Amino acid sequence: MKLLDIYILKSFVRNLLFGLLSFILIFILVDLFENLDKFIDKGLKLYIIGQYYMYFIPEILKLILPLSVLLASLFTTSKFVNSAEMIAFNSSGQSVYRFIAPIFITGILLTGITLYFNGWVVPNANSAKFRFEKEVLGKGGGSSSQSNLYFQESDNRIIRIENFDEIKSECQNVSIQKFNKYDLSYRFDIKMMTWDNAKNDWKLTSSAKRTFDTSQAKEKMALDSGKFLHDFEELKNITLSPSLIKKKQTKPDEMNLTDLQEFIASEERTGQDVTKTKVDYYSRISYPFAGLVTIIFGVSLSSNRRKGGAALQFGISILVCFIYLGFLKISQTFGYNGDIPPLLTAWLANIVFSLVAFYYLLKINK
Repeated sequence: MKLLDIYILKSFVRNLLFGLLSFILIFILVDLFENLDKFIDKGLKLYIIGQYYMYFIPEILKLILPLSVLLASLFTTSKFVNSAEMIAFNSSGQSVYRFIAPIFITGILLTGITLYFNGWVVPNANSAKFRFEKEVLGKGGGSSSQSNLYFQESDNRIIRIENFDEIKSECQNVSIQKFNKYDLSYRFDIKMMTWDNAKNDWKLTSSAKRTFDTSQAKEKMALDSGKFLHDFEELKNITLSPSLIKKKQTKPDEMNLTDLQEFIASEERTGQDVTKTKVDYYSRISYPFAGLVTIIFGVSLSSNRRKGGAALQFGISILVCFIYLGFLKISQTFGYNGDIPPLLTAWLANIVFSLVAFYYLLKINK
């Protein structure tokens, strides 16, 4: 049966690659038409545009893989059914479950690869794509500085930075506020602070400390320039650094699974609501398993002869994927609102569609 397994896999992989390449081309053409005016206005050369789409392809692959797997399994199975090869396969004493085995094993391998790909490769590509859009296309501004940043270092301390220059590792007009149970306890106002790599600390310029009593200013004390942030007892446990500021401003789509997990833990320590981020984190893990679900769907839907041929099967595939994605988005909305636990939200679509897929698989005429 090894030769037959190879034959089945060749057909499956060929259909899978065809589906992936077709959908990638469609995505790129649609995006190209949307951005063509911007590319022309910027006078971008072809290789620069090609570089942009190289950054975009990993995100496209992440989105289209379940649909491509569904089409590949559906067309592979229907080819065997329509050419009567499945009859010969069954006549040799083998069931359709034996037929699906090499495809399903390949699906498991694809799931493992996709989990790594979506978790680490795609975020890096997204980061490069966002940087390209910012620096070359001018989306979101091309400046290296960021304005009006807020950080909650703990339950009762807030840091506000009016301007941060990530190239110079320099913050301007910084306010560090500490609250007691009801009122403002003290506030540090810092004109400028610059990161010192040797000291691993912020060097302060023109700073002052104000203490408060029932939110009324009680005392103001100017601080010597040249001091470092951690020289002050009240600020010794502040963990703020240029890398942390950059990470805090990084979009979740740019974070790999490890960074996203650390970000969630950091936000939880400061009392932030991370429900939405948790849903996105668990969804990034669960989404690669959609390929296994679509394999079962594809084999189930195409194992018996139907009128309509490939066009009908393609339409059914698109419909199944739209229903799956629609269900996924609806469940995510409930998850974001806290109505469903984040872990269950991420896996709910896979669980429901797996049950439906296995139901149809058991109904196959053997």
